[in-house]
Formats: sequence, structure tokens, C-alpha cells
Amino acid sequence: QVQFVESGGGTVQAGGSLRLSCVYSGKMFSVTAMGWYRQAAGKQRELVAALSSDGSTNVEDSVKGRFTISRDNAKNTVYLQMNNLGPDDTAVYYCNSPLGRFVRYSWGQGTQVTVSS
Repeated sequence: QVQFVESGGGTVQAGGSLRLSCVYSGKMFSVTAMGWYRQAAGKQRELVAALSSDGSTNVEDSVKGRFTISRDNAKNTVYLQMNNLGPDDTAVYYCNSPLGRFVRYSWGQGTQVTVSS
């Protein structure tokens, strides 16, 4: 069973940056698609950035130009670089492997990102 441990969250002021890390363990192919999701208080979890098996990336419109997803297969780690953060980015951030509208594996504990104005 694949497990995820997310880290790197914290509290930053608007305009600041954070780099999230997701270390995965268990049997997973290095080309398996990965994604970063977030869930703000009172809202549904949403996919904000995805890295496809062919290496292409896609980000949600609200974070385009600010968030970048990448991976280091040697370290079993997926990253989310977040720049120019705003209060609307406040949420718990999770990683997982997208499978259509669903995900392949159980969720980790996530990492909290709080952006103050």
C-alpha cells in the first residue's frame, strides 16, 4: 500500500512563498501520475496541480503562473512550489495519484498552509 507524508506548510504573509514536499512509500511506478490537492475550511477538496505520466504538468487556473509541480523519483518525492501566495490559498494540502475524478490511494495527513493578508 502506498502512503504519503506531506510537509513544508506553515504561515506566511501574502506575497510569500512555500515549497511543499510529499514523500511516498510503498510500491508505485516512477511514472505514475501525481497531483497536489487542497481543501479549504468548509469546501471540497480540489486538484490544483498535476504531473502526468509523460512528464507534462497542468495547474488549476487560480494558481497558474504561481504554483509549479515537480518530482524527484530518486527521492520518492513530489514538490509543489508556491509563489505569490494569497489568503485564498489557505488550505490543507495533500498529494495523491489522480485517477479520473478519484485517487488511487488513501490520503495522508496533509500539511496546513495559512496565508495572512
